[in-house]
Amino acid sequence: MTVAIVLAVFFALAYFRAKLWLWSVLAVLIAAAATFSGPDRTAAGFILFVAVTALVAILNVTSLRRALLTRPLFGLFARMLPPLSETEREALESGTVGWDGELFSGSPNWQKLLDLPAPALSAAEQAFLDGPVEELCRMLDDWRIVEYDKDLPPQVWQFLKEERFFGMIIPPEYGGLGFSALAHSAVIMKISSRSITAAVTAMVPNSLGPAELLLHYGTPAQKDHYLPRLARGEEIPCFALTGPEAGSDAAAIPDRGVVCRGNFSGEDIVGIRLNWEKRYITLGPVATLLGLAFKLSDPDHLLGDQEDLGITLALIPADTPGITIGSRHVPLDIPFQNGPNWGKDVFIPLDWIIGGAERAGQGWRMLMESLGVGRSISLPALSTGAGKLACRATGAYARIRRQFRVPIGQMEGVEEALARIAGLTYQMEAARSLTCAAVDRGEKPAVLSAIVKYNLTERMRQVLNDAMDVQGGSGICLGPRNVLGRAYQAIPIGITVEGANILTRTLIVFGQGAIRSHPHVLKEMQAVANPDKAAGFSQFDAHFFAHVGFTLSTAARALFSGLTGGYLLQVPAGPCRRPLQKASRLSSVFVLTADASMLVLGGALKRREKLSGRLADILSNLYLVSAVVKQFEDRGRPVEEQPLMEWACAESFRVIDTAFAEFFRNFPNRPVAWLLRLATFPLGIRPVAPGDRLGHRLATLLMAPGATRDRLTAGIFVPTALDEALGRIEDALPKVIAAEGVERKLRDARKQGTISGEDESSVLSAAIAAGVITAAEGEAVTAADAARREVIRVDDFPPDYGQI
Repeated sequence: MTVAIVLAVFFALAYFRAKLWLWSVLAVLIAAAATFSGPDRTAAGFILFVAVTALVAILNVTSLRRALLTRPLFGLFARMLPPLSETEREALESGTVGWDGELFSGSPNWQKLLDLPAPALSAAEQAFLDGPVEELCRMLDDWRIVEYDKDLPPQVWQFLKEERFFGMIIPPEYGGLGFSALAHSAVIMKISSRSITAAVTAMVPNSLGPAELLLHYGTPAQKDHYLPRLARGEEIPCFALTGPEAGSDAAAIPDRGVVCRGNFSGEDIVGIRLNWEKRYITLGPVATLLGLAFKLSDPDHLLGDQEDLGITLALIPADTPGITIGSRHVPLDIPFQNGPNWGKDVFIPLDWIIGGAERAGQGWRMLMESLGVGRSISLPALSTGAGKLACRATGAYARIRRQFRVPIGQMEGVEEALARIAGLTYQMEAARSLTCAAVDRGEKPAVLSAIVKYNLTERMRQVLNDAMDVQGGSGICLGPRNVLGRAYQAIPIGITVEGANILTRTLIVFGQGAIRSHPHVLKEMQAVANPDKAAGFSQFDAHFFAHVGFTLSTAARALFSGLTGGYLLQVPAGPCRRPLQKASRLSSVFVLTADASMLVLGGALKRREKLSGRLADILSNLYLVSAVVKQFEDRGRPVEEQPLMEWACAESFRVIDTAFAEFFRNFPNRPVAWLLRLATFPLGIRPVAPGDRLGHRLATLLMAPGATRDRLTAGIFVPTALDEALGRIEDALPKVIAAEGVERKLRDARKQGTISGEDESSVLSAAIAAGVITAAEGEAVTAADAARREVIRVDDFPPDYGQI
């Protein structure tokens, strides 16, 4: 009994993250009580007291602790750490930590999240969406753009320039729109629901490109010269990073620049002679201004003592002698401008370096921070737009299209796909808006940007795959009537660009997150790498023992919440209480598992990509649950939206539990795996998918007009004209629903033998004559049937179609 009480006391100290001094006092008091309070005082008891007292002294007396514990641990830690290149170190230290830090705390402060202001557009931003963006969408004929023109028409290019679509992120003082990240995202989302080609064209100048880099790092002269021209569309920018030998491993770029003397515009100056080969550069074929990443060296020491300066960024007019540009790639037949470019002995002045000569060698950090912002906005917006379009179009199509005399959406197999389409789109919108809000608060989310880029493009893939399954033949037959075909074609583009998804998941989300977002790991690594060994040793001492206390606390929380199912965890009350309790519990399990993995595997974890990928799935879905709850709460907890929230959370918990089960099953150190599983899931792991009844509610929501369906699909372009594919669907859905009751009367009357007929027309005439239905009801059935026929029609072409 006494032992149990002692264990309970120390368990409570760990759970509540008590200070070291409190641990020490209680340890000495308990040891003293055990040794001196009873009648039987033994040598063993005295030895225990001395040992406890000595340990307490070592831990609390700084000089003793550092001499006896910290010094050997410092050396061990230095040997365990994988060697970090300069580019890896800069990548780890770039950007900021936001909500990912809370998820790595093992005890997220949910109230802190819920207290953040709800994301909202300004009046000017909403007016832009309702005005120029709406007009742009009406101008776009995506079938003609893709099938015939292979480019945006000239009037669309001109409209994009005149309305400053290329200057959304540029402040008004430079002639731009100065929009928030949320507005930038909303614009791309709406355009993408109309044309992927137009969306990519508009998004690239506003994401990773010259404007973003100039705003943060450009000299005043560079900003004054280029930003107004970029805002007005007088310059078309591109950014050349990827090359044949450097794709996802962008830091390995072989392109070189050498500081030397040369002739520029008739003057002998110190400049840079460049040679490069780039490919996959969006807007490259039509760019007038080329952003370039290259490795800079100064062999003659014209700038200083350092010879290898590192990755550097420069802005170069595309008509500079030595540049070859203009040829195109064909990315899955989606004809946004994309192509290679080359530079041969291109000589440029030093002041073409972004930020000037003093920024030479700082390009990798600049890229990492800018890429984190851009990756948070553009591709997540495009993916969400595709999801919303699928919800709107395929949900209605499932009510309109009939097989076996029933709407196909009433078939449970189709219903299952519709539920995924709705639930995953709800997740995407939540993550999109939460991440944009973080950017608008001034964050540069390195880890969260990777999470949303990977997860939203993957959800776009899943949603469109499901939608194509539901659409059937109408989905695979391309033509003006096809709503989703081009978006489906474009799926691998988003999967591939801005960091291929496989590597984003396995190397960045957890690999970078475990270091960058963890409260102690990066600080320990920086301490070990500190060139001032004395200062580094002192820093390591503080951070390491704080890390030990943190791990003990996390272990206690994981075990306690595992035994209680998380039901006793304190979280905000309301409909989201249970999801938040589960997320809190899984946060502590995740952090303990991550810490144990790093301790046991050390640098080898970097190469265990299957393990790190599963940990990435866990972190990603904890963030998605956070976003879903935040969105639901920001909207005032609408009852009719609760099934979407519950399904989205349940799906993420299923993924998390599955990832944990697979992680423990494949962890190479089996005793550690067993102990971890026992400590974190003492009652077992039981992945549970969202229930069928819940899925039924989501599918039903997609198949009928309503406020919740409108909120789920808000922000996309919804045409009303009947010569538009989506316009015909919008027209047919209410007509089909209005006719369903009449059609039931007709079926019942035919079963009873009251009416008969050889075709639908004769049946309607007989029913009206017999008084089964009214003439107006007959007209409703006829209108619904005509509208249905228009929706299910597919395109066909002459026999010589496609022949040259």
